This record gives sequence, structure tokens and C-alpha cells, in this order.
Amino acid sequence: MQRESKAAPKRRFLISSQVVPGLIATMDSVVILAAALVSYFVIVGNLGDTNYYLAAIAFVWLTTLLLMNFAGLYEFDPIMAPFAFTDKIIIAFATTFLFLFAAAFSLKISIEYSRIWIGAFAFSASIATVVFRFVATNILGRLADRHVFSRNVLVVGSGEQMWKLLESINNSHPRFISLLGVFVQNSDEAPGQRTNYPILGNVIDLPAYIRSNDVDDVFISLPWSADDQIAALINNLRELPVNVYLGADLVGFRLPFRSAPDHFGKLPLVEVMGRPLAGWGGVQKAALDYAAGTILTLLLLPMMMLIAAAIRLESKGPAIFRQRRYGFVNRIFAIYKFRTMTYRAIPEEKITQASKDDPRITRVGRLLRRLSLDELPQLFNVLNGTMSLVGPRPHAVEHNEEYARIIRGYFARHRVKPGMTGWAQVNGFRGETKTVADMEARVRQDIYYVENWSLLLDLKILLMTLVICVTGRNAY
Repeated sequence: MQRESKAAPKRRFLISSQVVPGLIATMDSVVILAAALVSYFVIVGNLGDTNYYLAAIAFVWLTTLLLMNFAGLYEFDPIMAPFAFTDKIIIAFATTFLFLFAAAFSLKISIEYSRIWIGAFAFSASIATVVFRFVATNILGRLADRHVFSRNVLVVGSGEQMWKLLESINNSHPRFISLLGVFVQNSDEAPGQRTNYPILGNVIDLPAYIRSNDVDDVFISLPWSADDQIAALINNLRELPVNVYLGADLVGFRLPFRSAPDHFGKLPLVEVMGRPLAGWGGVQKAALDYAAGTILTLLLLPMMMLIAAAIRLESKGPAIFRQRRYGFVNRIFAIYKFRTMTYRAIPEEKITQASKDDPRITRVGRLLRRLSLDELPQLFNVLNGTMSLVGPRPHAVEHNEEYARIIRGYFARHRVKPGMTGWAQVNGFRGETKTVADMEARVRQDIYYVENWSLLLDLKILLMTLVICVTGRNAY
């Protein structure tokens, strides 16, 4: 077998996803505290009680860091893509200052604070944090491209597993690793043109290479059925100062694997699929639903009574329309909506989605649909536990059964409660679905929401929904 040699890149700083978040959190703290102090000295000066302001600054600093940590903003991906997560940063700051207002009013000390200072503090801290993260990301990326921040990696393995792993590295181009080369299990496995990385030797040559070169990580890519070979290889590497990682078997390139939860102890398990809203997620979502649902119902009840009266005055029939829908884990429930179409004593044999300029829609109904006010009675669905404020929109039973037959994985959207609004709706998939492709796109958005739920994502969707309701986008 032909072997190639390649000098290892000279590493100056070893980067780690465990170290970077701590550095970013420290710098976030500096930015927040600096924004607070600058706005204080410029706006307040000697006019206010310093103790009250120091307490407010400490509250904002700690609460913001906790919320950003809770939102996953100190994980490696959000750190390296700050603009993609700008909305979460802004929501974290907005939530913090809402908490500050609530605390100040409940303690009856709101008069002690300058409203201008609070506004300046909130604006400067949030914008400065986003700008800082963008600058930090650019610096880290440039240093990574120059291999100033880098991890030196070796791949050892055989067969299709190894080629799949090398292909994955080629396609994803991880910026913070330098792949020094490959060690193969057998001499007859020379890859030819299958990889651009140098073949540094056989498995038996691996320890000597590591001792002579600067290596941080070793990826073992052998079939999982070769457990004796894997165990022997790992035992040989235990004496060397490297991290060792076991690459996926072939199925791992088709399914996402995650570490098993700690409650399984030390069982050798990997997680392929997790339950949505696990742990405290279900409690947080229920708290938002029932608290916000109760408040919104009380505030909007007078409006709902007026809408009901207008519907009854324009056309005969009940003001509230009820229809069977599939909900959580495919349980059928009755959804409530304001009636927006002419009343039919005998229901239609086939349910037809409303379309633009649909003659069945009444004048009042057209206005209600444009502003999404016809959905308000679903607040009672939220309070009775059959729906959530945010989740995949429930479809009519007939439509559900039709699309479930032709869209693979359709019912995955029912792993959480259906919602009054959802991720698909705020991303343009609202209203009539004219083709199967339209429904497939909507289902993909719903499944994304199910698999990526967070409390901040729910708050973001609710804010986006408010904007869409005012503009009336895609509603008829």
C-alpha cells in the first residue's frame, strides 16, 4: 500500500466547545454591565438612588444570562451563527426587562427608575450583545481558517463506514478541525480516488504516529459488529493523550444519534428520537397556555360577545362553529371557531377548504378571517386542554386521513397538542393548501416545530402571529 506523509499543522491554540461558551458568557456579561453603567452615568448621573439601580443592573445581568442559557444560546452552533439567533437574543432581553417592570411594580418601586434609562439600557445592551457576538464569530472563524484555533484529528477504520465518515467531513467542512490523515485497518483497503486525505499507515502504526505528532482527537470508524477490534484499539489508545470518538455505523448516517439521558445511568445507549416537551418542557408550555389563555380570554371576552352578535345579525345559524379534528396522539376533539360561512342545516358531504373569493363566506366572516378573529373561540380549547396556544394547526378529520395516506410521517405533527397558531403559519403556510406539495411543505414546518420546541420559540411565534393578524397575510 502506498503511504503518504504530511506534516501536522502547527497548532498554537486548542479550541473546545466546552471552553468557548464560557468565554462568550463572560464577554456577554461585560457587554451588559458596560451598557448598564454607560447609560446610567449618561442619563441618571447623581439624580437617582444608586442602590436601586445597582439592584436592577444585577437583576438584568443574571436573568438575561439565565434566559440565554435556557434558550441554548451558549451552545456552539448559536455562538458561531449569531445572526440566525438574533431573534432569541432580543426575546431574552425583552423578557428580562418585562420581568424587571413586573418586579418593580409589584414592589412599588417603579418610581425610583428613569424610564429613559431603562429604555436606553435595554436597547444598548441587546444591540451591543448581537454586535459583539458577530465580531467574536468573525474573529473565531478567521483564526480557524488560518488554523490558529484548530483541533488535529486522525481517522482510523475500514470499509464503507470510514468512507461515509470522510465524505461527511468533506461535505460539512468543520472549520475547527484539521484532518491530518487516515489509518486503515487492512493494507488492501487503499482508497484510490475515494479521499483526498493522506493514508498514513495501518492501525498498528497509529500509536507511534500519535507519539511523534501533535494529535488531539481520533475518530474510530469501524463496523459496530467488530466490537473486539474496536475495544482492542481503544485499549491501545488509553495510554495516549488524545480524545477518542466512535463514529456511527452505516445506519448512523441515516438517523440522528444523541447521547442517552443521564437517568439511564451508564447504560451504553444512544438516542435516535426524543419525546417532545420532555422534562420541564411540558410544564413550561402548560404554564404558558393556561396563564396566557386565561388572561386573553378575560380580555377578549367582550369582543367575542360582539362578534357573536354580529354573526347572528347578518345570517341565521349559530355563531360558534364546531368541527371534529385530530389532536394530540390522533385523539379526535371538537374545535371551536366563529362561523364565517353561510349556515347549512345539512353539512356538506365532502369538506372543502375555503378559497379566495369563496361565495360561502359572509361579509362578517371575511373580515374575521382576514384578521384571524374567527380563531378566538379556540381559547376555550386551550383552557379545556385539547389545544395549545402554539402548535401544528389541526386539520379536519377527512383531510387528515387523506393526507396521512400520501404524506409519509404526516402524523408526526400530532406528537404535541395542536395550536391556535404555529410555525408553519408564521412562515407563510397559512390558508388554503391547493396541492399535495403545499401540504408537504406545511407538514415539514410542523415537524420542525415539534423537534425544536422551546419556550422562546413559542413566544417568537406568538409575536409573529400578532403582526400577521394585523396585516391579514394569506387569509381569506
